[in-house]
Amino acid sequence: MPAYKLVIFDFDGTLGDTMAWFLDTADAMADRFGYRKIDRSQLDVLRTMSARDLMKLQKLPALKMPMIAAHFHTLMAHDAGSIRLFDGAPEVLRTLHAAGVKLAVVSSNTEANIRVVLGEELSGLVSQFACGASVFGKASKFRRVLKALGVAPGEAISIGDEIRDIDAAREVGLATGVVCWGYTAPDALKAQNPDRVFETIAEIVDQIG
Repeated sequence: MPAYKLVIFDFDGTLGDTMAWFLDTADAMADRFGYRKIDRSQLDVLRTMSARDLMKLQKLPALKMPMIAAHFHTLMAHDAGSIRLFDGAPEVLRTLHAAGVKLAVVSSNTEANIRVVLGEELSGLVSQFACGASVFGKASKFRRVLKALGVAPGEAISIGDEIRDIDAAREVGLATGVVCWGYTAPDALKAQNPDRVFETIAEIVDQIG
């Protein structure tokens, strides 16, 4: 029997391999909106930081975040057809769905962009999309998904690649799972003592499928 009735996936850095695209886009975005560019030589250090600390470092005002997010979404919509899922992600989604686990995606990316990357078949396996969340607005999206699917928080796990994913899941009472191939460095995620750590994508099925 699966360990959870519902698995809520983050998208960018968890299912979708978008980091290279993000870095390629980030400099132009910094110029456009007037915040500091990412120092590529410090990427290993930056990947240990929380989203809030990164925003402070880049002098990125919270008031600009809606505009910045909207522009990122527009740019990704243009490039979504060239973005790929991580190797093994399709098999994980199919296996969990076949085992009777409900699947949801909660992301600050848009549902339209995510559906393009997933494709029609995999999108059809997802019971709920709750997308377009603000950087720190995932908790409310989690609650909406739980209510829509009739699942208690203790019966669900959130799987993501950032510290903010852990914080939002704990606010709602979800189990916390982290992946070691995304935006945030594995050691920084492990330091938050999540309930589950997935070193490889296949371990998602091994641990909870």
